[in-house]
Amino acid sequence: MRIFPLIKDLRAFLDEQKAGGKRVGFVPTMGALHEGHLSLMRQAKAENDLLVVSIFVNPIQFNNPEDLKKYPRDVEGDKKLLESVGCDALFLPSEDEMYPEPVTKVYDFGDLANVMEGVFRPGHFNGVAVVVHKLFDIVQPDRAYFGEKDFQQLAIIKKMVQMENIPVEIIPCPIMRESDGLAMSSRNVRLTPEQRKNAPFIYQTLREAQRRRKHLCAKPLQQMVINLFDANKNFRLEYFEIVDDQNLQPIQNWNEHVGTVACVAAWMGEVRLIDNIRII
Repeated sequence: MRIFPLIKDLRAFLDEQKAGGKRVGFVPTMGALHEGHLSLMRQAKAENDLLVVSIFVNPIQFNNPEDLKKYPRDVEGDKKLLESVGCDALFLPSEDEMYPEPVTKVYDFGDLANVMEGVFRPGHFNGVAVVVHKLFDIVQPDRAYFGEKDFQQLAIIKKMVQMENIPVEIIPCPIMRESDGLAMSSRNVRLTPEQRKNAPFIYQTLREAQRRRKHLCAKPLQQMVINLFDANKNFRLEYFEIVDDQNLQPIQNWNEHVGTVACVAAWMGEVRLIDNIRII
C-alpha cells in the first residue's frame, strides 16, 4: 500500500495508473475504520483495478466543535486494516493540504438538506459536499462507494455529482450490522458497556416499525416509534421520520410512494447514533 499525504504525489501516481488503463474504485472515510468500511473496500477492490481510500476528519462538516474533538482516531490501526483488504493507495492529507484557502463554496440542495440531519446539523451537508467534491477532483475515480447508513448523505452526494456534472458512478452499499443488529459506526467505540448493551434497541424498534407498516398509516406509525423511544430512559430521540426514498420528504400515505425509508437519530449520553430501514 502506498501512502500519500500530498495531493500532487497522489495525482502523479494515479495519472500513471490510469494511463495504463486501470479503473479506480474510491472509498472516502474519516478513519476509525470498522467492518462497515471494509465491506465497501472489498466491493471496490473486486469491481476495479485499484482501490484508493482517503482518511480525513473533515472539520467543516462538524457543526459541534466538541463532536469534532471527540471523533475517534486510530490511523495506525486503520493502516493495518487497509493492508488486510488490499488497499493500493491511502490518501492521508492534513487540513492545510485540503483547505489551503478558506472555504467559500455554498451549495443549495433545496428540500433534500432541509429535513432530518439538515435540521439538527446546520452546515453539515455543505461541508460534506465540499470535501467529497474536492476528493473526487483529486482522485478522479471511476466508482465511489458509500454506505446506506448515512442515507441522507448518500442522497446529497448523488445530487452534488449531478449538479457538478462529475463523471463518477456512485455505488450505494448496504448497512453492515453487529450480530445484535446495531449499525456499525465509528462512534460506537464511545459507548459505555452499558450503553452498548442497550444500543440495539434502535434497530429493534426500526424492525418493529417495518412489521407494523401493514397495520398502521405513516403518521400513527411514526408516533408509535416516538412513544417507544420516549419510554426508554437510555435514549433521547432527536428525530424519527418516514420519508420518500428519492426526495426525502415525509410521507402521508403508503400508496403514493414507490419507496419509503424510516430514518432515526438518537442520543445515548454524549453519543449520537443514526440508522434507517426500508419500509417499502
